[in-house]
Amino acid sequence: MAALYVATILGAMAALGVFITVWSTMPQGPTNADVVEGRLRVYETGLPLTVADIELRQPFMDRVVKPALKRVGRLVEQSTPEKVRQKITTDLQVAGHPGGMTAGDLIAVRYVTAVLLCILGLLVGAMLQNPITLAVLAATGTLSGLYGPMIWLRLKLAGRRAEIQADLPDVIDVLVVCVEAGLTFEAAMEKVVEKYDHGLAAEFGRVMQEIRIGRPRLEALNDMGQRSGVEDLNNFVQAIIQSEQLGSGVSKILRIQSDEIRLRRFVTAQERGARASLKMLLPMLGCIFPTLWVILLGPAALLAMRFLAGG
Repeated sequence: MAALYVATILGAMAALGVFITVWSTMPQGPTNADVVEGRLRVYETGLPLTVADIELRQPFMDRVVKPALKRVGRLVEQSTPEKVRQKITTDLQVAGHPGGMTAGDLIAVRYVTAVLLCILGLLVGAMLQNPITLAVLAATGTLSGLYGPMIWLRLKLAGRRAEIQADLPDVIDVLVVCVEAGLTFEAAMEKVVEKYDHGLAAEFGRVMQEIRIGRPRLEALNDMGQRSGVEDLNNFVQAIIQSEQLGSGVSKILRIQSDEIRLRRFVTAQERGARASLKMLLPMLGCIFPTLWVILLGPAALLAMRFLAGG
């Protein structure tokens, strides 16, 4: 009876996989842009290219995998709560959109990976012919597929935040120099965007885009500080907002913030150095000291064993 259930589940999952594969590879009709592009190529090169030729020149990932994920993502994204989708979108924005993924793409990757790993677990369990192993492997594969992409996103997010934390003092120094040279704070942010190519510069670039489309500058800055999740950046933004509201000098606030962040980073480095000795204690006790004991006490133990055997 259990074998019948397993065969039914495997057949249903295989049918679902075949349906998704066939549906994702179905050719779509040419759009007006494709027709115009083909006519222009005829006039320019004299070599007519069909839509199929243009699509076949693209990589397999862009031609098959990404469109399939987008279609699956549109289907499953509607069943995802709005808060969860907004949280994933914000995390992807802060992480720098790794792989060019959107919230729908990540949700699709989660479900597709969960199904594939579940099928793999069922196949391995069926080959072992153990119902308990089959259930454990299927559950493990499903959970790994659901939570693996989220763990990957959290690692990307943590790395991006660490990068922002490390680049913040240098960026503030550039802002100080630009403001003291007579530029406005917005022009100083433009210089940062032009000079650097990292996560913090990308965040400033997004702030500038929001300001251009009419969003208030202080509101855009406040959103950047809260969205990034970096405490030092949020404190810096709050200090800028407060100085703007009180009418105090921005350059003085920037220099104070730069000195405080560098001092805080120096104190953090000292704390990590102090904890290094405690972290080294466990490897020393587990790896180094037993070897020394064997070298020092080994000959004495052999002599004692010979003495006791001879006595």
